[in-house]
Amino acid sequence: MSQYAYDSTVKPLTVNDLLAMKQRSEKISCLTAYDASFSALIDKAGVDMMLVGDSLGMVVQGYETTLPVTIRDMVYHTRCVSAARQRAFIIADLPFMSYATPVMAAKNAAKLIQVGGAQMVKLEGARIEIVRFLVDQGIPVCGHLGLLPQLINQLGSYKVQGKEPADAAKMIADAHQLQQAGAGLLVLECVPASLAREISTQLAIPVIGIGASVDCDGQVLVLYDMLNIGIGKRPRFSRNFMQDNATIEAAIDAYHQAVKQSRFPTAEHSF
Repeated sequence: MSQYAYDSTVKPLTVNDLLAMKQRSEKISCLTAYDASFSALIDKAGVDMMLVGDSLGMVVQGYETTLPVTIRDMVYHTRCVSAARQRAFIIADLPFMSYATPVMAAKNAAKLIQVGGAQMVKLEGARIEIVRFLVDQGIPVCGHLGLLPQLINQLGSYKVQGKEPADAAKMIADAHQLQQAGAGLLVLECVPASLAREISTQLAIPVIGIGASVDCDGQVLVLYDMLNIGIGKRPRFSRNFMQDNATIEAAIDAYHQAVKQSRFPTAEHSF
């Protein structure tokens, strides 16, 4: 368990709690987490959600992309994170090629939930039939539109998505289809502020932004980026929260408060 005293009165947040936060216009804070120690720190700060992201391939394992990450890696790290949290809602990424078919997706999602302790799985793209199939099996799903890191070999580089009117219209349609298929959350990555605002306003489910402006219902950052300890270049949409804080705990708390009070992201972190 975490280094902090276990409190049996604290219950993990649910997808219904997150929906209620959107409905009362309360911003949702989220950070990536990959191990028990950081999980405990993030949870203690009151951050609402932890995403066990396949970004661990880059910041933990040292790869250039997320593509080498396996379902076994994801289950291991999700289990580490879930062991130490008390309150935060836990989402785990389905890694590259782990959801090529509905049945494959369900088997791998089951591992993340049964063994890893995740409450929801996230998958990239408008995979409507797969989302519908997972939801039919009782598996909560988070969609992910905009920049899709698992498609880096098709995209060629990490760049803003949805700038052209046709691309924006497709993203709006995809977002509605994901919601109709039963997705309970949606992540928007690297999309123009105006598009992010439109999608967040139109959808009933919470929309979590990363490089998608303050108008989303919540924000997520890669933990190592906001602590400025990543081995790669820190993305423009991230911010070094260690700069004005003496400890990691204080930096995480500063991020949480900045999201809650709509002070992050600012225009300089948006497109």
